[in-house]
Amino acid sequence: MSEAVMQPGKPAAMGIFERFLTLWVGLCIVAGVALGQAMPGAFQALGSATVAEVNLPVALLVWLMIIPMLLKIDPAALGQLGMHWKGIATTVGINWLVKPFSMALLGWLFIGTLFRPLLPADQIDSYMAGLILLAAAPCTAMVFVWSNLVDGEPNFTLGQVALNDLIMVVAFAPVVGLLLGLSAITVPWDTLLLSVGLYIVLPVAVAQLWRRRLLESGGQPLLQRVLDRLGPWSLLALLATLLLLFGLQGEQIVRQPTVILLLAVPILIQVYFNAGLAYWLNRRLGVAWCVAGPSALIGASNFFELAVATAIVLFGFQSGAALATVVGVLIEVPVMLSVVRIVRASRGWYERGQ
Repeated sequence: MSEAVMQPGKPAAMGIFERFLTLWVGLCIVAGVALGQAMPGAFQALGSATVAEVNLPVALLVWLMIIPMLLKIDPAALGQLGMHWKGIATTVGINWLVKPFSMALLGWLFIGTLFRPLLPADQIDSYMAGLILLAAAPCTAMVFVWSNLVDGEPNFTLGQVALNDLIMVVAFAPVVGLLLGLSAITVPWDTLLLSVGLYIVLPVAVAQLWRRRLLESGGQPLLQRVLDRLGPWSLLALLATLLLLFGLQGEQIVRQPTVILLLAVPILIQVYFNAGLAYWLNRRLGVAWCVAGPSALIGASNFFELAVATAIVLFGFQSGAALATVVGVLIEVPVMLSVVRIVRASRGWYERGQ
C-alpha cells in the first residue's frame, strides 16, 4: 500500500476557539509579561519548582496537552511505520544533518557579523553557542501538539520522536562539541533522561492504559467522545504554558528587549527554513501530507529544556548562552503555531504535487 492511500480525510474544520488561536496566543504573551512584572514572587515560586532543570508546572501542562494526542495512537499501527520511511529519513536528515549547521551559519551571519555592533561584545560567542545548543536537540513533547493541529499521522509522530530521542543520546554531545570547537561536552543526562521519561514514556503508558479501558468499556464511540471533550482542555493547557513561560521571563524581556529581538531573528529564520525544507523534500518524495506535516514540524522545533540545561552547565545561569536558549523557549509556541497555519493552508498545493 502506498503512503498516499494511508492518508486520512480532510482536516476537520476548526472551531471558533481554534480559528482565533493566534489572538489568544497574543493575549497570553501580553498577559504573561504583565503578570510576571506584577507578581514576580508567584512566578519565581513556579519557576523554582524544577528537577534537573525541568520545570514541573510546565511538565504538568505538557501532559494535559499531549495525553489527548497520545490517546489516538493505535499500538497495532506502529508496525506499519516502515511504510513511512521516506518521511522518517527526511526528518532525521533535517534534524541532525541540516538544522545544527544551518543555525551555526545563521548565528555567525547575524549575531557574529550583522548585529555585532548592537550586542554586548563579551557575550557574542556565548550567544552563538546558545543558538547552536538550541538547534542541536530536536523537540520531544510539544511536537505531539503541533502534529495534532495539522491532523498528522499520530503513529508516525510517536515513532519519529522516539527515534530522535535514541539518536540524541549518542549524537547531541558530538554535534555540539564539533560546532562549538570543544573537545568534550558535559551533557546534563539527568535532564535528558528525566525529560524523556516525563514527556514520552510515562504519558504514552498512561494514554495507552486509558485507551484500552475506553475501548473495552464503550468501543470507538466512547474513545471519540472522550477525545472531543479533551480537545479544548488541551488547547487551554497550551495557552497556560505560554502565559507561564512569558511570566517567568517577563523581567528579561523588559530589561533586554533589543537583545531578545536580535537573538530571535536567526531562530525564526532557521525554524521557517528547516520546516520549509522538510515539507518540500517530503513533497518531492511523494510522502503523504499527514506525514509531511509532522515531519516539517519535528524538523523545525527544539528540545528547549535540554538546551537551557546544557547552556547553564557549560556557561552559567547568567550567560549569553542561557539567554539565547531562553529566547528559543519564548518564541517556540507562537512561531510553531504559524508553521501549523502554513502547513494547513498549503495542503491543496502539497497534494497537487504528488
